[in-house]
Amino acid sequence: MTNPIPVPTANSQPQIANHSTGPRTAAGKQRSSQNATTHGLTSQSPVLATEDPAAYQLHCRQFLDEYKPATPTETQLTQELADTAWRLNRIPLLEAALLDRGANPPSEQARIEFDIVDAHRALATLGMHYLRLSRQFQKALIQLREIQSDRGERERRDLKDAAAILEHHKHKGIPYDPAEDGFVFSKDRVEAFAQRLIRLNESRHIEHVRFYMQPPAGAASAL
Repeated sequence: MTNPIPVPTANSQPQIANHSTGPRTAAGKQRSSQNATTHGLTSQSPVLATEDPAAYQLHCRQFLDEYKPATPTETQLTQELADTAWRLNRIPLLEAALLDRGANPPSEQARIEFDIVDAHRALATLGMHYLRLSRQFQKALIQLREIQSDRGERERRDLKDAAAILEHHKHKGIPYDPAEDGFVFSKDRVEAFAQRLIRLNESRHIEHVRFYMQPPAGAASAL
C-alpha cells in the first residue's frame, strides 16, 4: 500500500493546469460533478462493476488463508479486512487515472471538459478516504488479533488440562475420552499435545543440565 498522495497544487502539477481551465459545456459540467461519486469507496458493495469478481474472491481467500478465522466474529473481521484492503488498493489506481486524464486527455473535447478544480478536489477526497480506510483496517486488525490471541490462550490452557487428565488415565490404565470433561478436542489431538509436552520437558531438563547447572565442587577444582 502507498501513502496518500498529497493534494496537488498548480505549481506541483503544472501539466494539469496547462491542459484545462474547467468544463465549458453542460455535459462536461455534469460529468465533472460525478467524478467524486464514482470511486465506490463508500458503496455497500466492495466490488465495482468494472472490477473482476474472480480477482476479488481470490483476494478474500488470501485473507481467509492468512488469518484462518475459527468463529463468526473472526470471520466477519477477516472479511472487513479484505474489503477494506480491496478499497485501499483501488485508491492509487484512481489517483493515477485522474492525473493521467489531466496530463494526457484523449481528445480535444476531453481537454475542454476537464476541470482542474474538481481534479484537485477529487485528489483531496481520495486522500481523506485513504486515511479513513487505513484507520478502519488497523482497528479491525487489532480487534481480530486480540480475539485470536485470547482464543489461542484458552485453547492452549484447555489442551494442557486435557493432556494432564489423559496421562493420569494412562497411568491408571483406564481409557479416556476428552469429551467426558467437556473438551472439544479429539483424543488424537490431546495425545499429540501430551507427547509434545513430554518431549519439551525432557529437552528443557537436558538444556538445564548441559548449559546452566553448576558442576560439582570436586570437578571444578580438578579443572
